[in-house]
Amino acid sequence: MCGIAGVQTTSGQSPSAAALNAMSQALAHRGPDGEGSFISGATGLIQTRLAIIDLETGDQPLFDDEGLALVANGEIYNYLELRREFGEANFSTHSDCETPLKLYRRDGMRFADGLRGMYAIAMYDPDGERLLLARDPFGIKPLYYAETTDGFVFASEPQAILATGLVEPKLDISAAGQLLQLQFTTGRSTAFVGINRVLPGETLLIERGRILERYRRDALPKGAPVAVNEERAMVMLEDALIDSVRVHQRSDVPYGMFLSGGIDSSVILACMARLNDQPVRCYTAGFSGTHVQDEREHAARVASATGADHVSIDVTEDDFWSLLPAMAAAVDDPTADYAIIPTFKLAAVAAQDVKVVLCGEGGDELFAGYGRYRAITRPTWLGGRAMRARGSLDGLHLLHTETPDWRDGISAAWNRAGGGHTRLQRAQAVDCADWLPNDLLIKLDRCLMAHSLEGRTPLLDPAVAQVAFALPDALKLKGRTGKYLLRAWLAKHLPEAEPFARKRGFTVPVGEWIARRGQQLAPLVAMQPGVAELCKIDRVRALFAGLGTRPAKREGQAAWLLLYYALWHQHHILRHSVEGTVEEVLSVR
Repeated sequence: MCGIAGVQTTSGQSPSAAALNAMSQALAHRGPDGEGSFISGATGLIQTRLAIIDLETGDQPLFDDEGLALVANGEIYNYLELRREFGEANFSTHSDCETPLKLYRRDGMRFADGLRGMYAIAMYDPDGERLLLARDPFGIKPLYYAETTDGFVFASEPQAILATGLVEPKLDISAAGQLLQLQFTTGRSTAFVGINRVLPGETLLIERGRILERYRRDALPKGAPVAVNEERAMVMLEDALIDSVRVHQRSDVPYGMFLSGGIDSSVILACMARLNDQPVRCYTAGFSGTHVQDEREHAARVASATGADHVSIDVTEDDFWSLLPAMAAAVDDPTADYAIIPTFKLAAVAAQDVKVVLCGEGGDELFAGYGRYRAITRPTWLGGRAMRARGSLDGLHLLHTETPDWRDGISAAWNRAGGGHTRLQRAQAVDCADWLPNDLLIKLDRCLMAHSLEGRTPLLDPAVAQVAFALPDALKLKGRTGKYLLRAWLAKHLPEAEPFARKRGFTVPVGEWIARRGQQLAPLVAMQPGVAELCKIDRVRALFAGLGTRPAKREGQAAWLLLYYALWHQHHILRHSVEGTVEEVLSVR
């Protein structure tokens, strides 16, 4: 796990050393173990390294004998198999990231088709002075770019691009509206005007500072579900899970896992326990003294059943208020997912013991765990409804203008997700296109990298996706139960997880915590320039002032979204410091 960035000028002149240095400093938290740089002609590359595999010879940039140069952020899990394919004698390091150089020589722009892993890669080819960028199919690793009058600039985080001064921190109002209604933004555009995402699975070819060609690799198999019975599907699933967890454990440093007590992380723990001789170290967060479900007791029972070394972490109201400004600063591509709060603290604690954690992201999307999937498969007269038909602020009369424009990205993703898929598969594909990379995986990446911790997601693996997404709908949804086959596998291999027991959904008590300071926050949030631009000041003030001691779910969620957005806007658009308390940060004018 690392940070990468670079510049290619349109003029042919060497890129500014000051710009490259500014990006390196902005990405230092992603790679505290070293830094490297490369300049040739109009192109400059930098990398900040978090050393995970090949600690001694894996420094970047990496080169081949003919002048290719590469910097990468991520892990190539099938690197051992690729090294055997090309011959060990043809490699000069033991790094997993040297393999893309060989694949590019063989496959050209489609080199990433041969990779199994999470990655954001930048490669310079001196033949034609070409720059190539590639991102993994699920978008686990982030990669951003901007095309300016002076050239093409890219980085692992938008804030590194802004640090160059080549792009101004200007807010995209449409994206801000999406954020408040969806809690994330969709598509290629980010919340910053002029800064775009390399889409999941996309490879870009750049020459003279301009994109000439795009190629995209799909994360999900095409076509309708494959006819398979439950017995055969269970065998296929087990093979894929064990294989994925096995390769995701490839590391030269200590690793552990995040255990929520839910289905997905329990599945990963069951696989890890089978594959490891030593107890697995796992970390669980909970919330003492609140009205939300605390999963730590259940997680402890699951951990005990596997002999795992379990670490229980309490996330307190004091943590919320003291860490929230830093969280908003870390998540520069904004997602207002309140799960950033426990994830941020889990990362801080885990980073004291390990450098890698395995996480359960992706299970709900690939195996159909969300309740909205059941709704999308029902006809309208039985309560069926469109994907994300209602925004978080709809009907609360907070926005100056309530329009359905915030759904445009979701609608576009739905239209792209046809191709013989069932309605359930289309809904899953929509979430894999935007919700997963632009919310859950951004949250995971930024919260962990703020503490120089690598996060790996074994459920988001080609081997798992080929099995899970192609399952018959009836093996995903059975009655009111989602993730049926995954639950059935877990019931067989780790029954202590109680996978078919009725559980309350995971939540964070943000509404309770904000309500206790509602009166103080009301004027501060309402008068924020970013909030006032989108919302009615009097309605925002009334929302916070009227939260009460146990606010209704929608009002508590709305208060969280506006508070988070106010802090994010203060730092990333107005460029104010996040040092101090929440109230102090919001008081800056």
